[in-house]
Amino acid sequence: MRTPVVDVAVVGAGPYGLSVGAHAVAAGLDVRVYGRPMETWERNIPAGTLLKTEPASSHLADPHRSYGLDAYCRPRGLPCSPGSPVPAATFAEYGRWFRARTIGDALDPSSVTEVRAQGRLFTLELSTGQTVMARTVVLALGFPPFAHRPAVLSGLPSEACTHSSEHRDLSVFAGRDVTVVGAGQSALETAALLLEAGARPRVVARVNTLRWEEAPEPDASPLRWALSPVSGLGSGWGAWACSALPGAVRRLPAATRHRVVRTVPGPAGAWWLRRRFDGNVPVVLGQTLASAVCGDEVVLSLRNEHGRVRTLHTEHVIAATGYLVDVERMNVLDGRLRYAIRRTGTSPLLTKNFETSVSGLFAVGLAAAGTFGPAMRFVHGTRFAARRVTRGLVAAVRARSMLAGVAAQAAARPREYIG
Repeated sequence: MRTPVVDVAVVGAGPYGLSVGAHAVAAGLDVRVYGRPMETWERNIPAGTLLKTEPASSHLADPHRSYGLDAYCRPRGLPCSPGSPVPAATFAEYGRWFRARTIGDALDPSSVTEVRAQGRLFTLELSTGQTVMARTVVLALGFPPFAHRPAVLSGLPSEACTHSSEHRDLSVFAGRDVTVVGAGQSALETAALLLEAGARPRVVARVNTLRWEEAPEPDASPLRWALSPVSGLGSGWGAWACSALPGAVRRLPAATRHRVVRTVPGPAGAWWLRRRFDGNVPVVLGQTLASAVCGDEVVLSLRNEHGRVRTLHTEHVIAATGYLVDVERMNVLDGRLRYAIRRTGTSPLLTKNFETSVSGLFAVGLAAAGTFGPAMRFVHGTRFAARRVTRGLVAAVRARSMLAGVAAQAAARPREYIG
């Protein structure tokens, strides 16, 4: 039985995978999007989580802009106006609705277990045992492969220390003392949800002061906007530039680009979370983790800026310490493909159309942040990425199809016998 060959195989069915799939299907390409739609949003985000970004910055991308978040929410009477945070569960349902209207049968719920190069094609092994060939591959892996824990916590067993992306049901911690490490939205919201689930949480962070975003001002004056423009990544000119001009971020010197990715936007809690957090969750600020030992409980040694060390006893540690993109963590790729990818730091270095140094292999979403900046860490970046990558896919498929045709003609041409 002949192995099927598709133009485009998209690995991952989250916001970026679905958006790329929608654009590629509209471009007339033969596309398969692999994965269960929005699965990460159901399995790796705690129940009760709300989107930090505003509804206007949370649209998935289809070419005609017909299936934005508002098109799903408004007919159902769901909140979608500025200042109305959207539940992550609603966003997951929206993603599945978007898929049905843009991708349809191009979705295959099977997961991809391995991708490897084979001549001018790629071979994909699926969880079903089936093998598929593709002319191009788009990696839309999301954030779970890149969950980062500080090295000091790496020696703790999983029953004593987990990453914030590993939890769906926080009620399992009811009655327990839990220390959340971090100062961003993930840390602060996880702590608030733990409290509401009956746990006894605290937050430990290196910063001396927690930052909170301000509530949006729909009727802000032109002067206010000029001083601090509002964008899909928050307020301020730095956030606006990264949000509106990811192509320009790619042209920055590598050191500058890496600094921007780390610092824009900085760790901060959403304005609507503050009333649930302040005065309710204990915080230990200005402390760096010095060591972590697990016995009957976890003992953390904390060091302040003056070098003084204190100990803290807790039953469980949740590291809400973000994500670190590393090509070596792209385990869906075989070793040869990972080795062949050029890097910027530990991230894949991408062309203007999101293509890696391996011809025909593309990467979007968080994996693209090292090249295009922090917009790729948010749903807001799907429109830019989907448009750009589809241009690259169309060109790559056309070129590979022409090469395949030339090769087929050459193979079919009669050869003279030379005796």
